[in-house]
Amino acid sequence: MNSTENLTIKTIKGKIYLKTGLHIGGGTEGIEIGGIDNPVIKDPKTGYPYIPGSSLKGKMRSLLELNMNKFDKSGGPCNCGVCIICKTFGNTNKDSKVGITRAIFRDAFLDNESIDMLKQRNMLATEAKMENTIDRIKGRALHPRQSERIIAGLSFDFEISVRIFNEDNDGKEITDLLQKGLKLIEQDSLGGSGSRGYGKVQFKDVTLDN
Repeated sequence: MNSTENLTIKTIKGKIYLKTGLHIGGGTEGIEIGGIDNPVIKDPKTGYPYIPGSSLKGKMRSLLELNMNKFDKSGGPCNCGVCIICKTFGNTNKDSKVGITRAIFRDAFLDNESIDMLKQRNMLATEAKMENTIDRIKGRALHPRQSERIIAGLSFDFEISVRIFNEDNDGKEITDLLQKGLKLIEQDSLGGSGSRGYGKVQFKDVTLDN
């Protein structure tokens, strides 16, 4: 890094491979009779599902805060304005000492290999899964509904741009934190219904480019 430059951008990128189905909710306007009432979010231009950068950022931040005991005691995100998490992910503390947000999470779209596979096999990118709440007394379903999820085996291209300023030195503390966050997501889950088996992912071919 040239020390005369105040800002340098580094990029963490790779693949998000779905080991189980993934649900990240979209809008539910205009539901048809018999249709899915809990759809996934989709790119309006292509019709394919995608993973919003906000979903990846939010899950990573919450897991890191739990791991480092930095969450706000009210249940919200850390807003101390001093720690590495506030520096990396941003904060609204008016007395913040860490400046602007360092990490920019891009939306992750289906990679070309997954799209080609879907077309060759004439497959849909999503499936409908029935979800139930069980009556503990009568042992029967109370509120069955269909939930849509992206099928296992697909991959998405992800990218995180990292702003590195002179005060951050080489930015290693920040990039190390983000890569730790990827590992935590692998060990936990991404998206909704993780406790029911959804959202087990693997980050593949991860690189850090200057």
